[in-house]
Amino acid sequence: MPHLGKAAEHPRFKAELAVVMTQVVNVRRLGCAALDLAFVAAGRFDAFWERGLHSWDIAAGALLIREAGGYVSGADGEPDFLATGSICCGNETMHRQLLALLRKAA
Repeated sequence: MPHLGKAAEHPRFKAELAVVMTQVVNVRRLGCAALDLAFVAAGRFDAFWERGLHSWDIAAGALLIREAGGYVSGADGEPDFLATGSICCGNETMHRQLLALLRKAA
């Protein structure tokens, strides 16, 4: 969830959240992308997406997810998520479904 300093990203996030919320039970955010990604790797969260991050926010968490057998891409499906600063991840099924929902919101 973009913080107050990233107000320009709020409309896109709100559109994505509106689509995602129609298909999920709950949305949680701890406030630290690295921790959210670690929770996906550990199976505590099913999936995660965020935009506007730096590579140091997501590199270690993405590695954890891949080592745990999960899938990681950019929020638009791009493979170079470290360069774009957006991320979408989960197990094979959740990753694919979350990407589809994010595309609907675009």
